Amino acid sequence: MFQFDYADADYMRSVWLERISSALQLLTALTITLATLSFSHYASAQTTNATTEAGPRLTLTKMSDVGSGGLLLKSQYDGYFLEAPALATDVDISVNGLIARTKITQRFENPSQAWVEGVYVFPLPDNSAVDTLRMQIGDRFIEGQIKERQEARRVYEAARDAGQRASLIEQGRPNMFTNSVANIGPGETVIVQIEYQEMIRYDGAQFHLRFPMVVGPRFIPPVDAQLVSYGTAENTQIVYRDPVPDADRITPPVLHPTQGQQNPIDLTVYLNAGIPIEQIRSAHHDIKVKREDENGAKISFVHQDEVANRDFELVWQTKSGNKPLTALFKETRDGKTYIAGFVVPPKDSAAEARQSRETIFVIDNSGSMGGASILQAKESLLYALTTLVEGDRFNVIRFDDTTDSVFRTPQLVSGQSIAVAKRYIENLEAEGGTMMLPALQSALNDTSVEIDDEERLRQVVFLTDGAIGNEAQLFEEIDRSLGRSRLFTVGIGSAPNSYFMSRAARLGRGTFTHIGSERQVKERMAALLSKLSAPVMTGVSVSTRDAAAAEIWPNPLPDLYAGEPIVFTAMVAEEAPRFTIRGQTLKGAWSTRLSVKDAETASGVARIWARNKIASLEEWRFQGANLTTIDTQVLAVALEHDLVTRLTSLVAVDHDVARPAQTRLETQDVPLNLPEGWDFDKVFGEQVPTRRASYQSPEAKVMLASLDTSSTSATGAIGDDTQGLALPQGSTDRWLLLIIGLACMIGGLVMSVLQWREISAASRRELI
Repeated sequence: MFQFDYADADYMRSVWLERISSALQLLTALTITLATLSFSHYASAQTTNATTEAGPRLTLTKMSDVGSGGLLLKSQYDGYFLEAPALATDVDISVNGLIARTKITQRFENPSQAWVEGVYVFPLPDNSAVDTLRMQIGDRFIEGQIKERQEARRVYEAARDAGQRASLIEQGRPNMFTNSVANIGPGETVIVQIEYQEMIRYDGAQFHLRFPMVVGPRFIPPVDAQLVSYGTAENTQIVYRDPVPDADRITPPVLHPTQGQQNPIDLTVYLNAGIPIEQIRSAHHDIKVKREDENGAKISFVHQDEVANRDFELVWQTKSGNKPLTALFKETRDGKTYIAGFVVPPKDSAAEARQSRETIFVIDNSGSMGGASILQAKESLLYALTTLVEGDRFNVIRFDDTTDSVFRTPQLVSGQSIAVAKRYIENLEAEGGTMMLPALQSALNDTSVEIDDEERLRQVVFLTDGAIGNEAQLFEEIDRSLGRSRLFTVGIGSAPNSYFMSRAARLGRGTFTHIGSERQVKERMAALLSKLSAPVMTGVSVSTRDAAAAEIWPNPLPDLYAGEPIVFTAMVAEEAPRFTIRGQTLKGAWSTRLSVKDAETASGVARIWARNKIASLEEWRFQGANLTTIDTQVLAVALEHDLVTRLTSLVAVDHDVARPAQTRLETQDVPLNLPEGWDFDKVFGEQVPTRRASYQSPEAKVMLASLDTSSTSATGAIGDDTQGLALPQGSTDRWLLLIIGLACMIGGLVMSVLQWREISAASRRELI
C-alpha cells in the first residue's frame, strides 16, 4: 500500500513556491527595465530612426546638439527640445486715397528632419476683406479657392493626409486668422501670400493706417454652469455653456522672453494720398520716408526684420487741414455698381451749454495689463479725473478676476472724492484673470432712476487691452443693458484687441481711441474727452431717390463725434444719380448731396461693401436676429465676393504628392511673441500657459458641491486644463509596463510570504 510522505510534499511545495516567486521577481525586473529603456530610447532620439507603422517620429534634440540658431520648444522630457517651424513675413501696403490693398507673404521654414504641418495664428485689421490666397511651390503658384468653412477644411485635410502640400486660411475673429500649411518637407520652405482690402481711418484731421503684428494672449473664462429645473427636483441638472467654444483656435503658444523673439517682419507702404501731404509719422516704429511727389511717398522700416511684437501705425496729415473733405469712389463688377463715400461734416461753431454728466470709468488691472499697459491706463485715468467739474457725478470700477469700485454708487465731484479716487487708482496693480463681463454689467447699471437724476449725460469710459476670447458674450450684454448710456472704449498697449474695442464702441454708440504708449496719453485722452460732451451729428442717414435702387451699409450708420467722418458703402443701380446725406447737428438739420457721376474709379470697392454688409449682419446676431437667416445671408455674400468669414475659408492644394507614403506628418504651432510691454509672469504665472483657466466660478462650485460632478460640457469638464505642447508618445506604453511590473512585484511578495509560512510549518513538523 502506497503511503504519502508529508515531508516530501512540504519540500516540493516550498521548491515550487520558491521557483514561482523567483520567476515573478525576474518578470518584474524585466518589465521595469523594458519600460525604462523605452523611455530613455525615445527621449534621447537624435534622428528620425525611431519608427512606427506610421513612419518616423519627430526629432527631439538636446540643447548642446544645436549647431545654429533656431527656436526650441520645451518638450515634456527634461533636457530635450523640439525644433519649431520658423516664419518670416513681408508686407506690402499700397494706399490710394482712402483705400489700401495689402499683400502679406509668409515664408514657413522647416528646420527639423521630419515632415511638418505648420499652424500660424496672425492678426489683421478688423475691417479687412481677405480675398486672395496663393501658395508658392518652387516657381509655381497655386491659387486658393473660397469654400464653405467645413468644405474647405475637408479639402485641406484630405490633401494633407494624402501627402499633398496645401494651405488653409480660416477666420477665428474678424481680426484674427489662422494659416495652416501642410507637408513642409525636412529643410524646406513653403511660401504663402494673402491679400486684403480696407478703408483708411480718418479722425481729428489725420489719416491712420494700422497694421497689427501680433495676437495678444486671450483670457478664456471658465465654462458657465447653471442649475436648470424641468419641473421636479429629480429632473434638475447642470447645464453648461462654454463662452468660448473655439478657445483652442485663438490661443496659440506664446514664447517666454527667455526664449528670444521670432517671426521677423519687413513692411513697406506705398502712399498715394491723392492730395498734398503735410506730415508723415509712425507712432511706434522708426521709419524711412522717401517722398515721391507732394501727394505720395514710400515708407519702410529703418531696421530690417523688425520683431513682430507690436502694432504698426502710420499717421499722415494733408494740407487740406480742417477744410471739409468729400470723396466718392466706384467700381463696376458683374453688372453692379459699388460706391464708397466719405464726408467730413463742417465744424459746428454753435456753442452748447455744458450738460452735467455721470461718467463711469472702468479700468482693467488683470495680468495682461502688467508692465507698460497698466502704467498707461493709470496715467490716462488720472488725467481724465482732472477734467471733471463740480456738478458731475463719477465712479471708478476696476476688474481682474474680481470686480469692485471706489464708491458704492456714483458720487458728486469734489476735492475729497477726487482725492479718494486718485489714491485708489495709484495703488492698482496688474494681476489675475480678465473677467470683464461683471465689470461691464456694473458699469451699465444705471442707478440714476433711484435718485431721480436722469438729466445727466451718462457715459462709460472703458480702458482695457481687450485681451479676451468671449467677445460675443460682451456684445450681447451691451445690446441688452446699454439703455441711455454711451460706451467709449480706450485700447491700451502695444497690441489691443481692436475687433472687440471698435465693435463694442459701435454697439455702445460711442467711439474707440487707442493709446499705444505713454507719449500718446494726454493727446489722445484730450481728444476723447472732447468727444464726450456730445455727438457732433446724430440720426445720420444716406439715401437715393429710389430707395429700392441702393443697398447701403453700415446699417444703421453710427453717431458722429468731433473729427469723425461719415463713411458708407452702397450697391446701386447704374441709373442712381446721387446720394443725399442727412444728419442732426447742434444747429439743426444738415444735409449734402454727392453725385455718382463724379465718383473716382477705384479697385476693391465691391469687397469693402461686402465686408461692411457682413459686419453689420454679424452685429444683428447680438441684437436678437434669427441666426439661421443671418448665416444664410453672410454665406451668400462671402461666396459671391470671395471673402474669408466666420463661415467661409480659402484653401489652396498642390495636386502633386510630396510626402512619401507611410511617412508621419507632425503638426506644430508657430509660437507668437509676447506683445511689447507685457509681463509674461503676470499673464501666465510661472507655469506653462494653459488653454483655459483652471478655477471655477463661486456659483459653479456651490452647484457642483451638491450635485454629481462627473458631468462634463461638450468641450470638457469645468476647469479642464490642457497645457504645454503635445509630443508624440513612444511606441511602447511604458506606463502599462510599469503597472504590470508592480503587479508582478506584489505577486512575488505574496508568494514569498506563502513560501516562508510553508517553510515555517515544515520546520515545526520536524521539531515534533
